[in-house]
Amino acid sequence: MKWVSLLRVALILALVGLLEVLCRTGGIDTFTMQAPSKILVDLGQMLSSGKLNASIAKTMSNASIAFVLAVSVGIVVAVLIHTKPTLREALDPLFATYYAIPVLAFYPMFIIIFGLGNVPKILIAFMLGVVAVIVNTLNGLDRVPRVLIKSARIARLSPTQTALKVTLPFAAPFILTGVKFAIAYALIGIIGSEFIMSTDGMGFEIAFAYNNFDNATMYPLILLVVLVSISANMLLGMWERKILSRRGLL
Repeated sequence: MKWVSLLRVALILALVGLLEVLCRTGGIDTFTMQAPSKILVDLGQMLSSGKLNASIAKTMSNASIAFVLAVSVGIVVAVLIHTKPTLREALDPLFATYYAIPVLAFYPMFIIIFGLGNVPKILIAFMLGVVAVIVNTLNGLDRVPRVLIKSARIARLSPTQTALKVTLPFAAPFILTGVKFAIAYALIGIIGSEFIMSTDGMGFEIAFAYNNFDNATMYPLILLVVLVSISANMLLGMWERKILSRRGLL
C-alpha cells in the first residue's frame, strides 16, 4: 500500500514537472497556461489578498451543505432500502442508470422554483452525490455476515441499534467510498451550477476569468478545487486504511 501511494505521488510530480518544463521552454504558450510554479505563486497571492475569499467561502460552504445532506440522507435511505428486498429490486436498475441523466439540466427549473440563490445549487450537488452514497452503502450492507445479524437479534437490538452498532460499522469501508464520491460530486455540482447561472462563487469567477483571458485567476482557482478534493480524499483514505488494518485486511 505504501508503494502504491509513493507511485501515485511520483506520477503526479512527474506530470507537474513535465508541465513546468513545457511551459518554461515554450512548448505550452504562456498565453494558454502559465507554469505550475507560477500558478502556485498566484494562488498564494490571491488567498493572501483576500479578493476572492467571499466567492471561495460561498462555494465551499454550499458544497459542504450538499455533501453533508448527500451522506446523511444517502446512508439513511440505503439502510431503509436494504430492509425492503422488493423495493431494492425495483430501484437497482434506476441506480445503475442514474448518472446517465444530465442532472444539471434540472438547474433552470430549480431556479424558477427556488429563485437565484443557494438552494438550486445545493439541490443539484445533492442529487449528484446522494446516489453514489446509497449504492456504495448498499454494497457494504450486502456483505455484512449473517452471523452478525443473528447476534444482533439474539441481543434484542432494535433495527436502529442494529444499523448503528453492527451493520453500518461493518460496511464502513464501502460507505467511505461513497463519501469520497460525494465530495467530488458536491464540488462538481456547485461549481458547475455557478458556471451556468450565478453572480458569485468559484465557478462564476473561473468562467469570468476564462472569458477575460485572466489565467492568473482561473488556474489558481482550479488548483484550489483540486487541492481541496485531493486533501479530503487523502484523509478519508487514511481513515479507510486504518479500518481495514484493524480487520487484518491490509
